[in-house]
Amino acid sequence: MRLLALLALLCVVQTLRAEPVDLAGRWTQVSEGTAAHTVARPRVTGGRYVFESVFQVSTGGRYVIDFRNGHVLGRFEHRLADASGTRVLTAEGGLQGDAENGFFLRHGREFELAPGTYHLRTTLRSPYFIAPPEPYLDTLEHYRRAIQPGNALSLMGLGVFIGLGVYYACLALARERRTEGLYALFIAGNLAFNAGSLGIAQDLFGVRWFHLTSVPILFSNIAYVAFVMSLLRLRHTAPRLARTGRGVMALMGALALGAAWQPGLALEAARAGVALFLGFGLLAGISRARAGDRLARWYLVANGAFALAGGAAITLADMGHTRTITVEHVGLVAVAVEVLLLGLVLAYQFRELQRSSAEALASAERNLALALTDPLTGLPNRHALEIALQALPAAGSLTFIDLDGLKRYNDRYGHAEGDRLLREFGRALKQRLEGLATLHRLGGDEFVALARGGEVAAVEAALQETVRALQLSGYDMLGASCGSVRCGEAPDVEALQILADMRMYEQKHRRQAERALQEA
Repeated sequence: MRLLALLALLCVVQTLRAEPVDLAGRWTQVSEGTAAHTVARPRVTGGRYVFESVFQVSTGGRYVIDFRNGHVLGRFEHRLADASGTRVLTAEGGLQGDAENGFFLRHGREFELAPGTYHLRTTLRSPYFIAPPEPYLDTLEHYRRAIQPGNALSLMGLGVFIGLGVYYACLALARERRTEGLYALFIAGNLAFNAGSLGIAQDLFGVRWFHLTSVPILFSNIAYVAFVMSLLRLRHTAPRLARTGRGVMALMGALALGAAWQPGLALEAARAGVALFLGFGLLAGISRARAGDRLARWYLVANGAFALAGGAAITLADMGHTRTITVEHVGLVAVAVEVLLLGLVLAYQFRELQRSSAEALASAERNLALALTDPLTGLPNRHALEIALQALPAAGSLTFIDLDGLKRYNDRYGHAEGDRLLREFGRALKQRLEGLATLHRLGGDEFVALARGGEVAAVEAALQETVRALQLSGYDMLGASCGSVRCGEAPDVEALQILADMRMYEQKHRRQAERALQEA
């Protein structure tokens, strides 16, 4: 399988490299007010240039003339003449031109050429170039095959930007988070830039605003620095770095203004902006990673990978023998890699935030449970009772319970034994009330049972069974008094508690009187 894959790759390489021919010729720069002069190749700061070349065609057929290295061209016009000097064919195009492209996302122009010698005169005008263009000649059949990988790369890269850009924009709106919003702006700027520089905006939407190939990247650079500051929380964790970031953004703003004043320098300003945000990103990532920030370490990996690819994209000027893959494609891949890796960094941050939120929620729930729980018996406490009373239905009831004999156990055996009695009583009564009522401890020897269905008789029977069982287990001095009330017997919760408490003490006094008579 590996051998087949290698052979297939070699075939593709041969297909891409075998037939096209770079046209040897002379570049002349033509400037207003100055004499034309010969240059090695067009300068990236743009201008008006004329390219002249003489070439031979040995086999007649359909041919294509295109430019290698870069796709960002303002306007161009090809004029072909035969050996006698008679003009044969003309074609024009460019991102600023009105002519439709014959090939999707390409500046290739098709000619029917008979065998013979031809003179090519190409006039080129552009505010700037991403890379110096170089004309080349290819057969139509080979050209159609050769441009497919580059076009597929363009569409896939733009698809990545659209998908992730929309996703993080929606996340930013839904979660009201600045970090995802800035990241979406960074992606949007690169989406607009690559759509303009690769001809997608022109071919699909008819947008011929040439500075779409520079202006969006100027602002996406600023968005990136703000994104890094928000991602790594530099304002709170590293104030000095935050001040540096604000300075970098101010400098980028100045570059944008300079580009507006001198359009020919727009792309150079964009390149400088990329270098600035790459440098700031590396500085911030290294600084925070050394401080132990785990998120910064992952960000540093992503930014480091982008620094390698992005550095190549802003410094590359010649694509060598590769004619249908341009410098713009290299930049597209570099940013696509960065976008995907930063997406993983944001996913890691989201996971960490979720984990922290889950831990905080669990801690809050534990604290709430402790706040609503009696530490001695484990039963719901007075605060829990107040909450439960608010949710008690109209058919419900409450029963106040007061243990008799707890003081005698504390005095005779100590408070440890009294505490043991309270725990045993709470456990036993709670078990008997399971599914019937909820038992709360008010404090001391007082308890309250809430029954949502108002089963007063069943609650009082469970209480008597619990007391008898504890008496048989050795707590022979134990007794209990209770007072029950149904919700309909009082106008509010406070009146219910007062009534239940009063009935409990009435029973307690009655029991005390009965015991006194028995002892007499």
